[in-house]
Amino acid sequence: MIAAAATGGALASAWNTSAEEPKIPRFSAENMDKSIDPKQDFYHFAAGTWLKNNPVPSDKSRWSGFEELQERNWMLIRNILESSAADTSGPAKSPKREVGDFFVSAMDTNRLEKLKFKPILMDLKRISRVNSAQALFELLASFHQRGISGLFGAGVSPDAKNSGIYAFHLSQGGLGLPDRDYYLKDEFTKQREDYREHVTKMFRLIGKSPTEAAAHAGIVLEIETALAQASRTRVEMRDPTLNYNKFKVAQFASTNSASSWNAYLEETGAPEMETLIVGQPDFFKTVDKMLKERPISDWKVYLRWHLLRSTAPYLHEEVEQESFAFYGTKLRGQIEQEPRWQRAAHTIDGTIGEALGQLFVEKHFPPEAKTRMNELIGNLREVFQDRLAKLDWMSEETRQKALAKFNRFTQKVGYPDVFRDYSKVKLRRNDYLGNVQRAAIFESHREIVRVGKPVDKTEWHMTPQTVNAYFNGSQNEIVFPAGILQPPFFDVKADDAVNYGAIGMVIGHEITHGYDDKGRQFDADGNLNEWWSEKDAKEFDARAQKVVDQYSSYEALPGLKVNGKLTLGENIADLGGASIAYEALQRALAKDPSKRKNIDGFTPEQRFFLSISQLWRTNWREAELRRRITVDPHSPGQFRAIGANVNLQEFYDAFGITADAPMWRAPESRAKIW
Repeated sequence: MIAAAATGGALASAWNTSAEEPKIPRFSAENMDKSIDPKQDFYHFAAGTWLKNNPVPSDKSRWSGFEELQERNWMLIRNILESSAADTSGPAKSPKREVGDFFVSAMDTNRLEKLKFKPILMDLKRISRVNSAQALFELLASFHQRGISGLFGAGVSPDAKNSGIYAFHLSQGGLGLPDRDYYLKDEFTKQREDYREHVTKMFRLIGKSPTEAAAHAGIVLEIETALAQASRTRVEMRDPTLNYNKFKVAQFASTNSASSWNAYLEETGAPEMETLIVGQPDFFKTVDKMLKERPISDWKVYLRWHLLRSTAPYLHEEVEQESFAFYGTKLRGQIEQEPRWQRAAHTIDGTIGEALGQLFVEKHFPPEAKTRMNELIGNLREVFQDRLAKLDWMSEETRQKALAKFNRFTQKVGYPDVFRDYSKVKLRRNDYLGNVQRAAIFESHREIVRVGKPVDKTEWHMTPQTVNAYFNGSQNEIVFPAGILQPPFFDVKADDAVNYGAIGMVIGHEITHGYDDKGRQFDADGNLNEWWSEKDAKEFDARAQKVVDQYSSYEALPGLKVNGKLTLGENIADLGGASIAYEALQRALAKDPSKRKNIDGFTPEQRFFLSISQLWRTNWREAELRRRITVDPHSPGQFRAIGANVNLQEFYDAFGITADAPMWRAPESRAKIW
């Protein structure tokens, strides 16, 4: 570990700045288990050997192609962080110095041990002085700006029905467990008991007696259980219309009179505004009722808990380890923490991520990758546009609106044209939690001043180093960070079949999100607007129901099935992505017949479907799989590996799968939407 007073030379010798890069996780026939009949179990045929040879590492809760690539990226990032920390010669506000100073503060565990709870002492004292709802809401506003959770969520994003303008949003929140179900369902009784024990231990760490700590934990559970009972389900939260409720600020404040909304908004620095958007009005009515019924002393206990919970990862070892013991081990099955440098990297990525991204892109993202990616996106866009033009189940009126939306589609690849400027953030080499909170304040202020102003369409919502991609409904755009444009997703050395089965499928997935059960509700301008005819909407729903039924039949653990409604959007996107990518591959092979050749004994069509299934190879810890089934809108990888395939006749043709085989899905049960 590094002391804050270490010099640049000492830093260079203390860290290994030439850590060996992990193996590139490419598609490989060696991942397959050819002893398995693909007609019996295609997933294990495609990736069985990898699954056997790649158990979940002790510091992970899941291990997949995503994690393999992200782990490689983290190793590249580690070298950036360590070299940046060791070199103090650059300008004080350069990305290199910002990232390096932040990293030093995170790695200085000696100082954190000396400080103990000092970094949160002022907040603990402020909580003790809370004596009214107004003081409570003023403190909540301060907490939210600094990344400390509590009671509800608040933020700034485009107005879903006026997508060119930023609006202020309020949403349900305030829970310390992953979801409302953890408080309300019998299957999570053990997790609730573990949570009560954890909260008690955390209160003991700040000096409460055993009796007092246990009583405080009881208060926290009572408050959070009431919040959970008032919260909508994950499935209900996927409905954009249900969760769009615009209020006049004065009306909302007067309706919820026990809550000091004017004090909260003033403390956030929000500009004068007439309206705000409330996701779940009934939740806030419950909050208001609870504020009237529970003594202020209970709310002070609740605030202390959320202060502890939110800051624990940035404090001394004892409290950080207790936090991990519950949130990492009990809830996710993780045996040990990731190494400290990696936890620090996560924090920096989540706070000043574009400064880190600028350094990552400079070293690890060649321009030719962006060029090739734009070509592939163009190929898949062409296929999807042709599909829309001749879709047999959609009326001409709705089709023209669908095409108009598609023609307004935009794409972003790699990284922002202009990286975010963090020069206003005071980053100190000896103040880890302070750096985290000042970065959060910077971001909160950057967003709050935009309320009522035009949306910045150049902005990115993932950092360049992220292994992921997204569709943004309010801007009608698809975005692919540099981090994912590497094997196993995008491989310049691989044949077209593999690339179309991997990154092609991902591109098609994001395009299809614009027309999944949620995305389809946004029009060409990115506004939440019913532009479908009633007949077409019913036809879509009937086709989508087949997807719901299919995934609801998949059993992740004994007695625990996938939630087909929660995962519907992602499953529709997978289905569209696979189908579109397959057709794009066929067009590419038709243009250049020399590419139609067998590799490793498999045809291009076979390699395409093998590539899809290898892409989603995943090993799980049981606790994490159970958590994901509850909270994640994505189906587990083992089902994504085959879910789209079994709806496509081309898959059956490629491997000679017939009606008597376990992998067969009857034609009348197959989903076909886009």
